[in-house]
Amino acid sequence: MSKIYDVIVLGAGPAGLAAGLYAGRSRLSVLIIEKGQDGGQIAITDEIENYPGQKVEGESGPSLIARMTEQAAKFGAERVSDTITEVSLEGEVKVLKSAKAEYQGKNVIIATGAHARPIGCKGEAEYMGKGVSYCATCDANFFEDFEVYVVGGGDSAVEEAMYLTKFARKVTLIHRRNELRAAKSIQEKAFKNPKLEFMWDSVVEELGGDEILSEMTVKNVKTGEITKVTADEDDGMFGLFGFIGTIPNSKVFEGIIDMDERGYIKTDEDMHTNIPGVYAAGDVRIKSLRQVVTAAADGAIAAVQVERSMSDYF
Repeated sequence: MSKIYDVIVLGAGPAGLAAGLYAGRSRLSVLIIEKGQDGGQIAITDEIENYPGQKVEGESGPSLIARMTEQAAKFGAERVSDTITEVSLEGEVKVLKSAKAEYQGKNVIIATGAHARPIGCKGEAEYMGKGVSYCATCDANFFEDFEVYVVGGGDSAVEEAMYLTKFARKVTLIHRRNELRAAKSIQEKAFKNPKLEFMWDSVVEELGGDEILSEMTVKNVKTGEITKVTADEDDGMFGLFGFIGTIPNSKVFEGIIDMDERGYIKTDEDMHTNIPGVYAAGDVRIKSLRQVVTAAADGAIAAVQVERSMSDYF
């Protein structure tokens, strides 16, 4: 491909699509490269309630993303489906290569996102969005007055478990060790919470249920004892939240772009990485809140920074 774009956006989640929209609207030539379906993690979310301006009733991840995709296309963002396997980001023209093509751009916005580290139990994928979740902020409201289980033992798991007690009738934290890894101050709050219980030395082995999650097998790693968890008859289901970390989709940039020890890309508040002309937006970068609204904001900021760097704005 001989065309040199003003900006290439990697990823068509909320960050990438917002970047494409803003770049296209600024009359920049923009190419969005996405290896899978648009939306990233939000594409598998059946119901959304907290994105400002969404449809109040009946909004799903796919429906929200479809409108974002349409907006980006309206302002001229070109699209290609491909998987980038090699990058050369130094110099005025950045080169991105796949097994079938080569793409060139003066700027690159990395919006490849992150994915939740799976719990690792049988049936997990089958019940994703049907009882299994990885985001309390996103989905807690759907489990109001239900029983909920949380897998994990670090800061995030315990904090999210406490957050879920605001909605759920009871929250049980399942941890493979006999003590939490969370900070002591967080633990103290957790142990004082009357709605929070603990299953120590335990791991989730298998999930089950008729279309929605209503059964779970838990194994004690020390004794080998198996516990069968079933939903309350009146509820018909329960929630299972996994908080054992997320994995950024940044492997192709290892050793090239500055990252933290987990692989999240370091940026300043304007989305600049350590390489001139290369930006990162959304869940792939270091940030305190990973939500659709913050990803979209990141993408907008990155695209505006690209536009300003290419104009006589300053």
